[in-house]
Formats: sequence, structure tokens, C-alpha cells
Amino acid sequence: MTAALPVPAPDDELRPAPAAGSSTEILDAELVPTGPELPTLPTQSGPAPAAAGPRYLITQHTMLGPGQLPPLAGARPPWTDADFRLSEEDLADLEEEDLAENTRINRDSTVRAFEAWCAAQDPPRLAYPCTTATYTAYGLHLIREGKAGVYKPDSVGQYMSRIYNWQPVDLRPDPSRVKGRIRAWKKTWVQAGGTVDRSAAVTLEYNLRIIDAIDESTNIGKRDALLAALAYSNLHREMELADQLIKRVKVYDTGLHVTTAVSKTDQAGQGSGRFIQDRADLKLVRRARAWLAVLEGFVAAGGDDPLFRALTRGGNLVKYPADRTRGTRMRPGSLNERLQFLAEQAGVPYIDGKKVTSHSWRAGANTDLAERGVPLAERNVAGRWAPASHTADTVYDRRHGVGTRDPLEQVPLYGGKHDETTGPTS
Repeated sequence: MTAALPVPAPDDELRPAPAAGSSTEILDAELVPTGPELPTLPTQSGPAPAAAGPRYLITQHTMLGPGQLPPLAGARPPWTDADFRLSEEDLADLEEEDLAENTRINRDSTVRAFEAWCAAQDPPRLAYPCTTATYTAYGLHLIREGKAGVYKPDSVGQYMSRIYNWQPVDLRPDPSRVKGRIRAWKKTWVQAGGTVDRSAAVTLEYNLRIIDAIDESTNIGKRDALLAALAYSNLHREMELADQLIKRVKVYDTGLHVTTAVSKTDQAGQGSGRFIQDRADLKLVRRARAWLAVLEGFVAAGGDDPLFRALTRGGNLVKYPADRTRGTRMRPGSLNERLQFLAEQAGVPYIDGKKVTSHSWRAGANTDLAERGVPLAERNVAGRWAPASHTADTVYDRRHGVGTRDPLEQVPLYGGKHDETTGPTS
């Protein structure tokens, strides 16, 4: 019996290659009359005698029962043509988009830019699937433009990640050199004074100022007041607000139970629900009931109807084409623009020198919670961050005045007579 190199036979093309690091041997063996026993493996004490016979495939994961032989090296599953076919219905289902809309929009714009760059090269390069050289050349092109002030390191990293994920899984390029150059560039960029743009934190104080500037006697005002109150109370992302349905918001006398069906960290759509107790300042219950009454008047308060709707200047529902991709749901960008308008209307388009965006309400709520000592684990649940994430601390804790106040002011002045135990006095 002779151990051969683990190279598949020509008729074994469909057998998956052994996993990296696995122990795999293809054995030549001859069956003997004593019964179907596992052939003895060759030892290092000397070469095994050559013998003709069947070839067996043995890996570190092979498990055999009494009298059971390992699989033949040249064997493959008895697939037929039917095992490779999908129905028309299957193909139609696969055509549906897997990604959230804002993720898809960002990916498509990035891919279009990459395809245009590839087409403009002399000679043109293939964008899909691209080679590692093409991927690397484009990454270096973006880095050079970034150094000229067009992009920031994190932006280029996101662009290259989208292009990488867009490529077919079995033909993806090696991103390691591009990632290394981005890391090196970011280091020098930071040393030269580069900073990552962060939106302002709309803490409770600022949110109440924004809500107070809203005319809640109008349909638009009723919607906007609930939008600002809920965005803060449930630490919402703009996409979560745009996709929220009426049936996922249960209104009780003491508060709201809000279920977020899909979030950035819950692409599987398992859903996350929490009860938000009503407060005398945010008045979530009153504002939710006021806006839902408006939707009922428009006969648009069914369970599957969106919670937030676009309105005309006169306060009526905006009518969309029947074939609109998002149906009657608002675009996330529209909600962001609306929240920015509300901040500007209240005189706070910038806070601490940072621009107010839809993420400002999420950052503001987390900042208030952190200021009051709410543990990270609880904030991760409230904001639908991953359980082990530190993003709420490293990215969304944006306390006002940090960098302009002296933390030593929090330390009481030292005083007392000088002695060996207390030290000197002033």
C-alpha cells in the first residue's frame, strides 16, 4: 500500500479541495479476503511496498465504523442535470435586492465610478471580475486624489470595501496592499491635522429647543414633532425611521413599544423591540396619537403603512407613481433633510461647530445616557449596536464642550495645614 500526493484524479474535478491545514491522504490499497478493513497507513520506518488497488480519500475528519471503508478518491456525488437547475420562480426571487436601499445606493454609485475609471484606462481594464492589479491601481488612484484633498482615508476605505464585496466571491482580488497604503496614508493624514467629520449631538436640551420651534397645530408639525421625539428616544438611524411601519409602534397610555424590524447590525431581520416610557418633556404618547389621527384621516393608518409620510406644503399626502420602488415610504435622505431643516428653524444648524444631521439625534441620546452613567451594554441594546461593540463609546459619545473645558476643574482645590500626612499647603 502506497500513500500518494492528495491530487484529485482527472475525473474528480467536482470534489472540493481539502481545507487549508487539514491532514489529507489518498491511499492506494488492495482489498484482501479477510474483510473490509481500513488499510494500514504507511509508517516512516521505511517505504511501503508499491501495490495496485483502489485509491481512498482520508482526511483528519474521516470517521469510519467497524468494517467501513473510506470513500474512494475518484468518487463523486451522483449529480444529474436536474441538480444544477433553478426554476423561473427561483431566478425571479434571486433578482430581488439583498441589501438595504441606502447600502445599495452607495454601492451602485461606487461601482459606477470604478467602472468609469476602468473604461477610461488605456487600454481599458475589466471591472468585473477585476484582477488584483486593477483593484490595487484604482485604490492607489483614490489615495492620490485623497492626498490632493478630494477624499479622506475612511472614505477611500469604504469605497474599496464596496468594490471588493461587489466582485464574485471566488474571484475577489487581494485587498491587502490597498489596505496597507490606506493605513499608512491615514497615519500621516492624522499627524498633519486631519480629522474625521462627526455630526453634532442633539442632546435632550437641543432636541426640546428644536421641538418647541415646531408648529404642532398643522399636519406637518404633528409629523415633525413625533419624528424628532422618536428619533431621540429610540436612538434611530434615518433608514430605520424611513422604513418604520405603523404596526410596529404600539401606543399605550404610559409609553410606546417600538419594534425595529431591520437595522444596520441586524440584516437578518430578527427585529429588536423595546418599551419607551413616556416623558413629560418629549410627550411621545400625545405626539404619536396626534400624528396617527392625521394618518387615519387620510385613510393611511393601516398596519403595513409607513409611520412617516411625505406631505405637500398644504399638509396633504404626497402621491407617488404606482411602480415606485419604495412605495409610499419616504427616502432616508428626505428624513435627513427634514431633520436638518428643523434644526435650522430652531437656530441650531451647528452645535459645537459640528453640523446637525439625522445621526445627531442618535448621537445626542447616547451622549446623554453616557453622561448619566448608563452602562455600555444597555446603550448597545437601546441603540441596536452589536453586543460587543464599543462604537457607542468611541464614535457616538460627543459631549458638548469636550476640548474646550479643563477636566482638572472637576478636581476639588487642595487645602489644609502642611504636615507629613497631608503635604504642603498653598
